[in-house]
Amino acid sequence: MNHVVELKLKPNFVAEISNGYPLILKEAAEPFDETIEEGTLLKIVRPNHKYIATGYFGKQNKGIGWILTHNIDEEINESFFEGKFDQAFKKRNAFYLDTETTAFRIFNGEGDGIGGLTIDYFDGFYMVSFYSKGIYSFRNTIFTALKKVVDVRGIYEKKRFDTNGQYVDQDDYVEGEVGQFPLIIKENGMNYAVNLNDGAMTGIFLDQRNVRKALRERFSEGKTVLNTFSYTGAFSVAAALGGAYETTSVDLAKRSLPLTIEQFSVNGIDYEQQQIKVMNVFDYFSYAARHELKFDVVVLDPPSFARTKKMTFSTSKDYPKLIGEAIDITAPKGIIIASTNNASFNMKKFKTFIDKAFKEKNLRYKIVEQHQLSEDFVTLENYPEFNYLKVCIIQLLK
Repeated sequence: MNHVVELKLKPNFVAEISNGYPLILKEAAEPFDETIEEGTLLKIVRPNHKYIATGYFGKQNKGIGWILTHNIDEEINESFFEGKFDQAFKKRNAFYLDTETTAFRIFNGEGDGIGGLTIDYFDGFYMVSFYSKGIYSFRNTIFTALKKVVDVRGIYEKKRFDTNGQYVDQDDYVEGEVGQFPLIIKENGMNYAVNLNDGAMTGIFLDQRNVRKALRERFSEGKTVLNTFSYTGAFSVAAALGGAYETTSVDLAKRSLPLTIEQFSVNGIDYEQQQIKVMNVFDYFSYAARHELKFDVVVLDPPSFARTKKMTFSTSKDYPKLIGEAIDITAPKGIIIASTNNASFNMKKFKTFIDKAFKEKNLRYKIVEQHQLSEDFVTLENYPEFNYLKVCIIQLLK
């Protein structure tokens, strides 16, 4: 069992942690021996040494660990993980029963009671992602508990705790059936090809399920759709299946071309009738503006941070500029689907970026829909900062 070290909180952080804030911030703790092994259990106490909670030591972003329980008698062992998994999976029962959707998140870190750990379900396969060395130290216990709660076809893992939270490159297969990739999963009746053993990404971002559905059902029919930062073209597939006149997918990564062709093909869509461009999105904006191209719908789902030879892009700084460039190539009364997964600002702040971009163009707009994480990505109601996804579907008013 992982041994226990006492961690004393500074007085002004006691209330927050006592009331259920799950992340142990570095500045919340009195100085302690940071050379202890990640995965060490932390007995969190008040300045007078009175017990508040038990957590684990694991460096992740601004945190040094997560709270696991506020019950002094609860042991952090296999049955602890089993109990948390059982609760989480029962919450997702409707997803398990839905034959039209066969990929979803079944355990969402702190939202389900264990920060630093997520588990995604892909048609019988389970993909376990570890966000710190600390939670990874419980790896074997986690896999044993998982197999006790559900029948697994196979298990894959992602270690996401290299420098700066990057993915650790390895063979991600753990046990059970070896997946034959691409594996075709369903999402609201659409097909998507995924690969659980090809680097950090799988081919689809499950947290955008409701946004793809909205695009398909309400914003695609007869429209021209531009999908920027398109990755494997998941939004383009949704638009094409929703009756879009034409989709254009733009991404800088060379591999986006074969992967987007694959996503169209597994849905029986003729990819040659669609545009797929491998280029920098900002260069494409300039190209489209020069050629006076206008799109009925523009999808913006950039990475939080990206660096190319020519420029550095950060959503917290550059989002207004991104929306401004999108406005220039959006048709009158067109739609911009603006999305970000940057957790460092909230929805209110995100809306100020949108407002700034439209004010600079002297144009009016209205937000017709807004989305955050879907139901399987359970978050803590009192702590909206963990609900990182923010999507506004914006209509230009002229």
